Amino acid sequence: MRYFLTLSYLGTRYSGWQIQPNAPSVQETLEQALSTLLRRNTEITGCGRTDAGVHARYYVAHFDADGALPKTFLNGVNSILPPDIAIHEARPVHAEAHARFDAFERSYAYHISLRKDPFSTEMAWFYPNYRALDLQKLKETAELLLHYQAFSPFCKTHSGVDNYGCDLKRASWEIPEGAHEMIFHITANRFLRGMVRLIVGACIQVATGKLDLNDVKRALDEQKTLKKSLSVPPHGLFLTAVHYPY
Repeated sequence: MRYFLTLSYLGTRYSGWQIQPNAPSVQETLEQALSTLLRRNTEITGCGRTDAGVHARYYVAHFDADGALPKTFLNGVNSILPPDIAIHEARPVHAEAHARFDAFERSYAYHISLRKDPFSTEMAWFYPNYRALDLQKLKETAELLLHYQAFSPFCKTHSGVDNYGCDLKRASWEIPEGAHEMIFHITANRFLRGMVRLIVGACIQVATGKLDLNDVKRALDEQKTLKKSLSVPPHGLFLTAVHYPY
């Protein structure tokens, strides 16, 4: 039987989701826990990669098991897993269901802390120069993205992809009045490697006057590398939602 797991993890001490030869990964840690509990070698497939240090509030993965899971499955697997990974649900799905290929929409959030906070150092990027930000330009840069369908300027070099198309549904900044945090929200059918962190960096560069909004527009029109690009640190980024047609 095939099962979908919903889980969350703090990515600080992991090399990312995908198994790496010489570094701890979320995938490897999960496979070890499942194999121990189910007493058989168990491989797991995730809904997508996350880079080293990136977190997931909501992540989906699938695996196959021989028959029904034990009633104590959730308690059992969570007792084996380290504190920074938690399984929230395991549900049976049809045999061909695929956590990665069947997902039609994903959402991310990037958190920027506006004051030094020892309790958020692993989960938000502290940006001490926030007073220099032009918040209107910050928002305009995000809004500009919604007019495009290809995002080559916001893809890591040497990513090995030849399709830069993404169907963006949302790109916006949440800046609560009186709060000490800004959050960038983005939703699309797919994401390129490093895309969200490069987009947040571009918003920051425009909002501080290091780039002009027309520079971003030109790079998108010509699908060329953005000058003065900035990839913000991974620890502020969270995968927040994954949607399926079933």
